[in-house]
Amino acid sequence: MPDHTEHSAALFDRASAVTPGGVNSPVRAFRAVGGVPRFMTSGDGSHITDVDGNRYLDLVCSWGPMLLGHAHPEVTAAVQAAVARGTSYGTPTEPEVLLGEEIVARTPVDKVRLVSSGTEATMSALRLARGFTGRAKIVKFAGCYHGHVDALLAQAGSGVITLGIPGTPGVTEATTADTIVLPYNDQAAVTAAFAEYGDQIAAVITEASPGNMGVVPPRDNFNAFLAKTCTDNGALFISDEVMTGFRITKSGWYGVDGVRPDLMTFGKVMGGGFPAAAFGGRADVMAHLAPEGSVYQAGTLSGNPIATTAGLTTLRLATDEVYAKLDRTALTIQSLVSTALDKEGVPHVIQAAGNLFSVFFVESEENAVIKNFGDAGAQVLPRFGAFFHAMLDGGVYLPPSAFEAWFVSSAIDDDGLAEIESALAPAAAAAAAVQS
Repeated sequence: MPDHTEHSAALFDRASAVTPGGVNSPVRAFRAVGGVPRFMTSGDGSHITDVDGNRYLDLVCSWGPMLLGHAHPEVTAAVQAAVARGTSYGTPTEPEVLLGEEIVARTPVDKVRLVSSGTEATMSALRLARGFTGRAKIVKFAGCYHGHVDALLAQAGSGVITLGIPGTPGVTEATTADTIVLPYNDQAAVTAAFAEYGDQIAAVITEASPGNMGVVPPRDNFNAFLAKTCTDNGALFISDEVMTGFRITKSGWYGVDGVRPDLMTFGKVMGGGFPAAAFGGRADVMAHLAPEGSVYQAGTLSGNPIATTAGLTTLRLATDEVYAKLDRTALTIQSLVSTALDKEGVPHVIQAAGNLFSVFFVESEENAVIKNFGDAGAQVLPRFGAFFHAMLDGGVYLPPSAFEAWFVSSAIDDDGLAEIESALAPAAAAAAAVQS
């Protein structure tokens, strides 16, 4: 059980002197939950260890990529062999071709372009959609996060809502003027937007199943409705599978609902823990991308041989058996959480998209369904903070935000589940002690 944080605190002080907020990605700072962010030094299987020697059962998994757990021996061996050959060449390499072929084989995209981050993938997909259609406006949904692309930070989820940042400071009105923000899961709002702006809308972008306002799955065939609406109006449907891609199933959320988008974005799992992402789609749309077409996009480290090797190895190891285990593990943890919270009388709702899930500390369980950004924001947030720290004290590392998904790895075994169960009783009691 973690009992000291002296070295993490010292590192955080040093980091704060040279880095804004002491972190290189905002949610890591623990601002929403308070306390000292833990600086990790190693990971093995289902656990991570911090600089003070505290060991945690990991339910963040690097925010998704560590599907197989940390330091998987086959992934590590493949990466070590790739590093020994060289780290970057500025030329095409075979691993990027192999990874591209793997993505095309698993998803409905005809062609794919590799990049280095999910933000870069969505930014490029929007540029391509505008170039292909000759239109300017983009429809997005409140609470969906697509990276820190200027035009998409309007009412974004993830760290933006976690930190309570109002609006989009640093983003000009001109940049967001062509962004139409609608409530998620609201077909009537989409219909109304197309009635008013239909011939100006280049694309609708959505998380395939949102996980950045907590897990809020699409309802009533929402993705199929979006795809048809776009087709009927000459717009493109962009499905953001940076989070769900290759984590929910071998084909991501597409493997669940079967709705074929015009463009897709990928990240996280496909990099195996390294910076790698991609966007892809219909051949005729992708043909507009340079050097084949006139829509320019480039990246010095795109398709990096180390990252593509890690991603390819991870995808090849992510078998049907692995996905079945991930689903069983996620369901077991959800059951353990509900049992502990019910025992303490803590109102909550758990929502899942495959093996991704979130716990919402609602005011009341009566008719509680989280279907959009507004619902997610109505939680009793202090309860999550108390719950988070009690779990941390019990040796379980959760996302330090009530608006993020919980991630499991195939490395979690029965002993790991027992660790989670042990930590849950005091955590549920801590949440119950917080008044609504």
